[in-house]
Amino acid sequence: MQMGAFDYVVKPFSFDQIEVVVDKVASFDKMRRVTKYYVEESDTRSSDIVGESEPIQKLKTLVDKVAKTEATVLITGENGTGKELVARELYRNSMLAKQPYIRVNCAAISETLMESEFFGHEKGAFTGATERREGRFELADGGTILLDEISEIAPSLQAKLLRVLQEKEFERVGGNKTIQVKVRVLATTNRNLLKEVEEGNFREDLYYRLNVFPIAVPPLRVRESDILLLANTFLERHAKRHGIDKIAFSKNCEKAILSHDWPGNVRELENALERAVILADAGKKIEADLLGINSVTTKPRTKAKKTKS
Repeated sequence: MQMGAFDYVVKPFSFDQIEVVVDKVASFDKMRRVTKYYVEESDTRSSDIVGESEPIQKLKTLVDKVAKTEATVLITGENGTGKELVARELYRNSMLAKQPYIRVNCAAISETLMESEFFGHEKGAFTGATERREGRFELADGGTILLDEISEIAPSLQAKLLRVLQEKEFERVGGNKTIQVKVRVLATTNRNLLKEVEEGNFREDLYYRLNVFPIAVPPLRVRESDILLLANTFLERHAKRHGIDKIAFSKNCEKAILSHDWPGNVRELENALERAVILADAGKKIEADLLGINSVTTKPRTKAKKTKS
């Protein structure tokens, strides 16, 4: 045991005893592989969706309503709006919160490897497959899987994904054994999937299977009242992370934050704030120049004109 053995049995032993030990090893091995892909982060990132604007209040209401169900959710929105945060909130508030949460970044996996990542492969299935490997769906069995940027899935794989969503079964690459799983599916995309369907890039039946409960995450430009709240949240978060005390914005910095378009949405805002925290001098307020905002995308916000009745 000290040299790495998982367990042992004492002679004389029965086959039932051996089976129990083997099952324990298999369960432990699966837990180890699940942990590799587990999305629960150990940093100081808040688990709450920050904001008090009307669009965010509507978003929170939708998340609360669907989180307790096992419905498939399609989360749409521009890059940087926080689609993964919404998915994480759905998971954390679900009945499956203590089960595996497996994330697959579809945009980061090559087309040739995507099927193996999803469904696993048998030993010798292709060059380099030196051992059997479980895929993400198998690791997520009993829990939740997030298909991040689902629109990047190759057309050749879309039919197989549809089968998993409908029949809850698949085969590993190079295998003939049908594996059944029970998995809740969350998916995100920054594209208009209906348009992708019309252009022939995405299967219509897969789209409707994913679009059981759609949630649209609003861009930062339509939630202006949340900008300073978010900025102060990120300021506090990154000041704590980098060990900086008593830091605040100058008035000019606040004006710059409010006047910027933030085309990169919440992600751009957070990155700018972390940069400013790192560059700030101890004991001094953060000035606008530390944000690194591109002046081309910064312009004064104009209020809507009132019409005479």
